[in-house]
Amino acid sequence: QVQLVESGGGLEQPGGSLRLSCAASGSIFSISYMRWYRQAPGKQRELVAAISSGGRTNYADSVKGRFTISRDNAKNTMYLQMNSLKPEDTAVYYCNADVQTGYRDLLATYWGQGTQVTVSS
Repeated sequence: QVQLVESGGGLEQPGGSLRLSCAASGSIFSISYMRWYRQAPGKQRELVAAISSGGRTNYADSVKGRFTISRDNAKNTMYLQMNSLKPEDTAVYYCNADVQTGYRDLLATYWGQGTQVTVSS
C-alpha cells in the first residue's frame, strides 16, 4: 500500500508565501508523475501543477509565475512553493502520484488526504 501525506498548509495573508510538501511512503518501486490539485468550497477540484520524474513541469494559468513545483526523487517527496498568494488561492490542496509498487506492476494513482490553505487578511 502507498500513502501520500501533505503538510505545510495554514493561514497566510495576501502577498505571503507557503510551502507545501507531499511525502510518499509504503510499497514504492517508482513514481512517475506527481501533481498538486486544489478544491475550493463549491468548486470542482482543479489541477494546479504537475511534475514528471525527470522534472518536466506544467502549471495552471492561474498560478504561473507565482507557484513552483519541485520534487526530491530520493525522498519520494514533492513540494509546492506558493508565492504572492491571493484570496482566490484558498482551497484544500491535494497531492496525487502515479506509483508503480513492483517492477511488474502497472502504475496506479494515489491521493493524499489534503491540507487546507487559507489566504486572508
